[in-house]
Amino acid sequence: MNLQKQFVQSVRLYFKERGEEWLQSLPNLIQYCEEKWSIQMREPFSLSVNYVAPATMLDGKEVVVKICIPENGFLDELEALQLFQKKMVKLIDYDKENGIIILETLSPGYTLAEIADDEEACQIAANVIKELVVPVPIKTRIPTLKAREEELKKIVEKHSNGIGPISGHTLQKALKMFTYMNQTIRQQLLLHGDFHHYNVLASGEGEWKAIDPKGLIGEIEYDLIQYMLNKLPEKRVYEVTERRVEIFTNELNLDKERILLWGYCHTVLATAWTVDGESYNKGFFQMINVFEKLYATIFDTMSN
Repeated sequence: MNLQKQFVQSVRLYFKERGEEWLQSLPNLIQYCEEKWSIQMREPFSLSVNYVAPATMLDGKEVVVKICIPENGFLDELEALQLFQKKMVKLIDYDKENGIIILETLSPGYTLAEIADDEEACQIAANVIKELVVPVPIKTRIPTLKAREEELKKIVEKHSNGIGPISGHTLQKALKMFTYMNQTIRQQLLLHGDFHHYNVLASGEGEWKAIDPKGLIGEIEYDLIQYMLNKLPEKRVYEVTERRVEIFTNELNLDKERILLWGYCHTVLATAWTVDGESYNKGFFQMINVFEKLYATIFDTMSN
């Protein structure tokens, strides 16, 4: 198969040898999908770390096939889709053993990233988040924000002097803040876990739906940070971020201080995830300083 270069690199970066084995198995998995569901798969979308492609069923119905590495991340996403039910893209069928999900096709299906006006896009995102408020189930396999804290702790232990462009001091500071934030959460909810422009699709005239939940349990303020790391302009990043924080705070009646604190510690973690040798996400990295400055400007206590 002629797979997208960035897709292959990402799978190898995040899943190592397991990812390489899965890439080799993709042709067989695609054939398996076509036979099991009597569908004709077409060229994939732009891929990240899962194989996602449109497909046509025998009756002409259009669906989306998502093939994932069948481990914890896939199982969390599957449960999140089931729990969110009608609040996001519809789950049609799945194959737990092979990591396959069949989803409804959203039409017209363009992403929120195509909305040129940043404030308009942010308002739409806030409206989508309002629809995703779901209480935490009594029994669930979905991880809490403590798992994210543990991920950062492992990075700090392995890279005490820093990782990529992130200093050891910044890592320690972010971990300390992550611990504090987890200890002071006021309301636990089921979160999307990877909410950003490219995971919100147009589903009708003036209607939008979220897709690709990772599944996470925590507070809403945290769920907005990944959105603010995406679709940033080349200039005036500070001002755009400040306005995004204002819109989310006002529209969702959130705690601005907690948004900024989560912004700092999650952005350190998100940047660390992208480090591969000398390569890293420079857009994410710049946001560590942006969140720190925003907090210092408003609350003036984060400069130590």
